[in-house]
Amino acid sequence: MITFPIVLSAPSGAGKTTIYKRLMAERSDIGYSVSCTTRAPRDGEVNGTDYHFLSPDEFERRRVAGEFAECAQVHDRAYGTLRSEVQRVLSGGRHVIMDIDVQGAAQFARAFPQSVLIFIIPPSIDVLVERLTRRASESRDGLLTRLRNAQMELHEIGRYHYVVENDDLDRAVSRVSAIIDAEMTRRERAPMLDEQVAGLIARLETEITNYA
Repeated sequence: MITFPIVLSAPSGAGKTTIYKRLMAERSDIGYSVSCTTRAPRDGEVNGTDYHFLSPDEFERRRVAGEFAECAQVHDRAYGTLRSEVQRVLSGGRHVIMDIDVQGAAQFARAFPQSVLIFIIPPSIDVLVERLTRRASESRDGLLTRLRNAQMELHEIGRYHYVVENDDLDRAVSRVSAIIDAEMTRRERAPMLDEQVAGLIARLETEITNYA
């Protein structure tokens, strides 16, 4: 099967994490690349499942060693995607899906040019603010930082192949799933297509000669 990375980016609160979890539950052809971060685990998060939680020194060691396909500072914490994690999923015959901020998405696309970049937007700023303020972990300063970052991230939307509005979760998941299906049939993703078409043309030439 043709496999490729799928990158979801969005402002905090736009719903990208919920979307990728739904896609993983509904599609057996999708796997998740576990990212690395220097932030502390939140309640219920498991090391190696939700993130690889690294110390700042360990993160920097891996960055210098070139182990990351992308890495960035987000909300004063470091995040990164290991090349080995991406290859692990792809070599297992599954697409790899990740939620990466806009800083890292450009880096990642250079490391894996076959990637599909999808930006998730909220239906309105009112909805975005409401979702963020529902988070008990958000302080006023934290909320302000995320709103400023959302403004910056929206300026980068032109880098993405697709934009999906999360006005309804079921509809948003369906749209992203349809994008994945469509990308699997792109001509550029079929390495043997030219040979296959050449064979069809040659066979048709034979049939045409027989009927002429």
